[in-house]
Parts: sequence; structure tokens; C-alpha cells
Amino acid sequence: MKVLISDNLSPSGVEILKKAGLEVDARSKTSVEEIEKIIGDYDALIIRSATKVTAALLEKATKLKVVGRAGSGLDNVDIPAATKKGVAVMNTPGGNTVTTAEHTIGMLFACARMIPQAYASLREGKWEKKKYEGVELFDKTMGIIGLGAIGGVVAVRCVAMGMKVLAYDPFISPEKAKSMNIELADLPTIYRNADFITLHTPKTKETANLINKDTIGQMKDGVRIINCARGGIVNEQDLYEALKSGKVGGAAFDVFDKEPPENHPLLTLENFIATPHLGASTREAQENVAVAVAEQVVDYLVAGTVRNAVNVPSVPADQLPALSPYINLAERMGLFEAQLYEGGLTEVSLEYSGDVAELKLEPITLAALKGLLTPILKENVNYVNAPLIAKDRGIEVKVGTTSGSSEYTSLITLKVKANGKQALVAGTLNSKKEPRIVQVDNFPMETVPDGYMLVLMNNDKPGVIGGIGTILGQNGINIARMQFGREKQGGLAVSVVSIDSPVSDDLMEKIKKLPNVLSVKLIKI
Repeated sequence: MKVLISDNLSPSGVEILKKAGLEVDARSKTSVEEIEKIIGDYDALIIRSATKVTAALLEKATKLKVVGRAGSGLDNVDIPAATKKGVAVMNTPGGNTVTTAEHTIGMLFACARMIPQAYASLREGKWEKKKYEGVELFDKTMGIIGLGAIGGVVAVRCVAMGMKVLAYDPFISPEKAKSMNIELADLPTIYRNADFITLHTPKTKETANLINKDTIGQMKDGVRIINCARGGIVNEQDLYEALKSGKVGGAAFDVFDKEPPENHPLLTLENFIATPHLGASTREAQENVAVAVAEQVVDYLVAGTVRNAVNVPSVPADQLPALSPYINLAERMGLFEAQLYEGGLTEVSLEYSGDVAELKLEPITLAALKGLLTPILKENVNYVNAPLIAKDRGIEVKVGTTSGSSEYTSLITLKVKANGKQALVAGTLNSKKEPRIVQVDNFPMETVPDGYMLVLMNNDKPGVIGGIGTILGQNGINIARMQFGREKQGGLAVSVVSIDSPVSDDLMEKIKKLPNVLSVKLIKI
């Protein structure tokens, strides 16, 4: 079998592939056009951040079985298209965790003490001690947005330096935060109180332009902002204006929305420093991810073993036909529930009844955990590391079975505890093995967990559904399906409205203000 390496990879990784008997074509800086011409001959493709694995490229990859990313980020891979083609997508989470966290700490010191600017001045023969007066980190407040693997390491380092740490992460329980000597806070609290803010989230619809003119306006005067996560989380033009005015005292970036940045206005400011995406660029990290991705590709091609795949669970081939529909159902249930509950997750409970209870349950449980954790962690969570992430975040996972179900031949019930409250979703498969959600909390119903869905809690009164339909129709949003459930006549009810396109924030506010509507959430599956 043949492996194409389209970006630079450590020789150690190449050697592992060759020793396994694979034919290796190792290249660097390979253009998309060149890859598209030759990809049809290869069984595996190993990339870093430069190669874009698009749907068009995958269409030409007729023999391709696996894409391996030497690193954690998968922004450059069309995962749905790969899944549709049956191509496993693997990354190497954790290989560059410490390296990126250490780079963040380095940028923090450089920003606080203006080290690069002072050095550049000294090289010009100047001795400007007063000009480059900095600030201490000790006893200052650090705001960390995203307390995953990298954010967690940064938090530990900051606490050790005598900083007070406020952190925002919907998946971290108060108990876990307390054990780390940090305090959980919402974003407005961090903006108001932090002397320094560092970002450690993936770029998603929710986090794009998270730091902008409005949020900067809520921050302390002189705040310093560090971004070693993803370009585009900070609105760069808004930051430029804030740095010029002095509202933001300094900023340090390792990433940009467009890389490399060309004639970028931020690079003209003396209170801004940057590095060319060096977060993972240490000898140790590059060696770690090269060895890891090579071993994973070898395991998959030679032994059929799946490790760190974001779109394929580790399931024996003979069991996959029976398990696959339930894996799909469980992941969709997890995605659904994750976008409904609020607060730090402390407990996950899965109960299997009926026919599904006789199957190998571990892959189904992993799929549910992956679904629960994905909305925030995105590409950093997969079928392998989901239980480890849950454990690290203080989330207890319970699994149980019952012999039968009074109404369904198979039923999966997912319960979560967050903020001291419990939420529940139950699901089954229809006769065509298609996923269905049949209960939300205390409300029996049947809905298809797919696409955009508005989930409303409302009083069971006339006019609610008509009001929703009128608002959506007036704004050109087509309703695909509507399902309802209620505890009792005239009591509380839940409504699930499947729509063909997303709803704007302004439109969501209008729906929330409808008579008898108590809450509304937009869910994307």
C-alpha cells in the first residue's frame, strides 16, 4: 500500500511507515493541483496544516482509506466529505499540548515586559529603560477562555506564578476547577476583571470574532490579549483600533485569520507582537506528532486498528453493521443534549434497553460522549480521547442495561447532570435503522435529530405554534418538520421545529418574546 506525505514530516515518522512495508512518497509544500493529479494512487494521505483536504480532492482519491493529520487541528479537512467517502480521519491530540502552552506563557511574558520591542531598540543602539516599562504577572488576574488540554496547562503555570485565574469553559465542573485552584466565570465577568486574557478554543461559528469591539469595550483599560489558538477568534481590525487608542495595552498573537498576514496593520503597532504560528514548532512536538500519526496509519492499514479517528470508532469489522446505526444515534443524541443543557457538566449516565443491550456497548457510549463534548471542543475530541477528556474535566460516566423496554425494541437513554440539574434525552431506531429522539426530559415525542432545529419550552396554550410559523415564514425560513410533546393538557410543553436554514440572533430574540414561549435554543446536528 502507498502513503503520500504532502507536508513536511519528521524523518522518524517516515521511517516507521517504511519499516511497516508501506511505500512512502514524502513531499513538502505540495500544491492542491498536484495532489489532485496523483491522489488516486494512494491508500493513505498524511498532512499537516498546509494541505487542504477538500471534497473535490476526496472525489479523486479513489483508493484512499485514511487521512492522518500530524497535529490536532482539522480545520483543513472536510470531515463530512471524508466520512461520506468512507475515509477515516485521524489526528494526534496531545502531541503538542505542552509545547503550545509553553509558547503561550512565553508570549505572556514578552507582552507584559515588552521584551521584543526592547531588544529591537537595543539593537539600534538605544537604551530606553523608561519607554519599555512593563507590568508584573504576580497577583494579576488571568482570564482563560477554553480550559481544554492546552488551556489547562496554561492555568496550572499561571497559578504557579501567583496569578488569580478566572476560566470560562461550559464543560468544566466547579469541582474540577476547585481542584486546579482556579475559579469558573462567565465571559462578561472575565472581561470586567481580567488583566490578561488568553484564548484556547477552536474556531467555530460561536467563537469567530468572539473578541470584538463590543467585548473589548467591556474589558479593563490596559488589558493584554494573547491568542495562540486560532486566527479569526479575535476581530483583528477591532483589536487594531483598541491597541491604537490604548484601551488594550498590548497583544501577542501566534495566529492570524489569514496566514501569512500581508501588510497587516497590527504589525505596524509597537504594543503588538507576533510569531509565525510557532505554537507547535519545537523539536519535541514535531517528533511526537510525526511518530504518532505514522504509527496510527500503520495500525489502520496493516492491522485494521483505529486510533484517534474523529469520524470512525474502533469497532471489529464483523460487528460494525449491527453497531453503526446505534453509534450514529448515540452521537446525535449527545450533540442534541449538549446544545440544550447549561452549566458545567458533572455526570453522564447511559442506559441501554432491549436489543441494543445485547451488543458491544463501549463504541456506542464513546459516540455519545463524543457528541456531548464536540460542540465546544470540535476537532480536539474523538472516539478515543472522549472518555479521557471527560475524566480530566471531572465528569463521571455511568453505563447500565435493562432487559427490555415496554414500548421500543431498543432504547438508549442519555441523562446528564449540569449545574445541579438533570436533563434527559432518549432515542431509538425506526424500521429503516434511522435515528429518532423519542423523549426530551419529561416530554414524550418523536423527532429526527438532523440539521437545524429550534427547541422551545412553552406553555401548552393555543397560538404558540402559529406565532413561530408566522415569524419564520415572514423571514423566509422554511419549516421541514414540527414535533410536539407535553406533560399534560394546559401544562408545560416542548416543541421541536426542524428548519432548512439557521436563525439569526435577532430572530431568536423575537421568538423568545412570543406569548407563552419560555425558552428557545437553536441546535445544529
